[in-house]
Formats: sequence, structure tokens, C-alpha cells
Amino acid sequence: MPGPENSETIEKPPLRDLVARYGIRLKKGLGQNLLLDDNINAIMVDAAALTRDDQVVEVGAGLGALTQRLLSKAGEVLAIEIDTSFAPCLQDRFGDDPRFQLFRGDVLNHELPKLLHEFLPKADHLKAVSNLPYYITTPLLFHFWESGVPFERMVVMVQEEVADRLVAPVNAPNYGVLSLAAQYYSEVDIVHRVPRTCFKPIPKVDSCIVRLRAHKEPLYPDVSAASLFAITRAAFSQRRKTLRNALTRSGHLDAPKDDVLAAMEEANIDPGQRPQTLSLDEYAAIARGLIKRDITPGLA
Repeated sequence: MPGPENSETIEKPPLRDLVARYGIRLKKGLGQNLLLDDNINAIMVDAAALTRDDQVVEVGAGLGALTQRLLSKAGEVLAIEIDTSFAPCLQDRFGDDPRFQLFRGDVLNHELPKLLHEFLPKADHLKAVSNLPYYITTPLLFHFWESGVPFERMVVMVQEEVADRLVAPVNAPNYGVLSLAAQYYSEVDIVHRVPRTCFKPIPKVDSCIVRLRAHKEPLYPDVSAASLFAITRAAFSQRRKTLRNALTRSGHLDAPKDDVLAAMEEANIDPGQRPQTLSLDEYAAIARGLIKRDITPGLA
């Protein structure tokens, strides 16, 4: 686990003072909680291994505590914030820095390549570092993964339950599509566990800092992500059923039954297995078998 840098190297206004000065009201519906321990931000920045050559995307910048640390290490920072009440604070604190860009809006409603072309047009060493709002964690991770944007590394703070799903091994109770996606796109590990008492107001769950380092080369050059995850999503939509039922009888996978069974047989996979017993390699083998038969797997 990386240790935090000396917190005295960065002068930071108390967050409570900023809340009062800008009349901020934290919104429970947006998952807004103040992180009181700035050492946690330092750990996140250290885990990102930032240099001045890096361009960083931060989702949910809030009052800018993490943003300030990112600007101290990275070359450029694009802060994304859906809550317009935070914008004056962010603009006052960092608006004079030409390396800082602010996008006010919902990142899930915008295509990342277009946002980056507009705000970080010269980006060639992209990383993402964010304290993610709990309510959009999984959709946001898939939004980043499926965007096609080559993030070299992502460091995110998420609720503990999501972190454990990201690193879950085969056949674990919480192993599923999120676990498989994390493996497909990156090497993933939990850097630090963050108790709920580090936040105000105190949430109901603890958090974790998770590091996702992108694979340098695609794991399966002959299998598209769309095909692979059509199969895994169909399988886990019926996780208590056998693969035979989940992939051929549920109606979720748009592929002929006989071809699905033949692909599983060719990959030496028992169709009586449950979805959580298969590795990423085995799901890729099923996809490869269907592609070999000129079938592009898709969700029905």
C-alpha cells in the first residue's frame, strides 16, 4: 500500500469553511459526503503514480480537495461535476490555472471521447482519479471501460461492497459481470480501506480505494468486448440456473441454441455448470466458438 505524501506540502482551506462560504448543501440523492481525512486523497494520488505528462479526469470534484492534489502532480486535470452549486468554488480555487478544466454536467449523458476532445485535446497519457458517488459507481465504470478511451490507470474510491466485487475470484458469492469486466480491462487491486468515519455526514458503509491498471495489450484480440459481455451478462442474468438454461433457454442471448451448446462442448465446458464457476478465459472460449461459427453474440 502506498503511503501518503506529507500533507503539509499542500495548503488547503478547511472544507467546512468552503461549505459555509459557498452556501453548499450536500445532497444525499447525489451521494455527497465530505471526506474529512485529506491523507486519503494523498493515498489516491500516490496510487495513480502521476507525472506532469499525465492528463487526469476526475468525476465528482466537489469542493476540490482531491482536485488540488491532482493539480500538484499531473499536467492537466478535467474536473467533472454534476452539481452546479460546486462550480463557483472550483472556479475560484483553480480557474486561474490553465491546466485546470471544468465540465458542469452528468458524465453518463456525454460521450467521453467528445468530452476529452473538447477539454483535453492534446491528451496522450490519460488517467482517471475519482471519489465516485456510490449511486453511479457501476454504470460509471462501464461508461469509462466501454468508451474506447485508453486510460492507462484508474484509481477510484468506491463503497466496500463494490470493491470486493471488483476483485472477487471465480465461484465467490459476489463474483459476476463486474468482476469479469475488471479482469478483462485491467489488473485490479484494493489499495486502501477507508472507514465510514472519514466522511461527513457518515455514510452507512465503508469505502475502498481501488487501482485498475489497464492491460498493455488486449487479452483476447480475436474476441470483441461486446461479444464477450453479451455472453456474461446473459449468463449472470440467470446466475442460479445452469449455463445451458441461462444461455439457451432464458431468451437473453441472441444466438442459436445448438451453436451455443456446440461452442461450450468445443471449449470443454459442462453446460450443467453455474455461471459463477467459469473464468474469464472460459467465457472468452464460448465467444470464440460462436464467432468461429459466424455468430456475433448479442443480448436479445
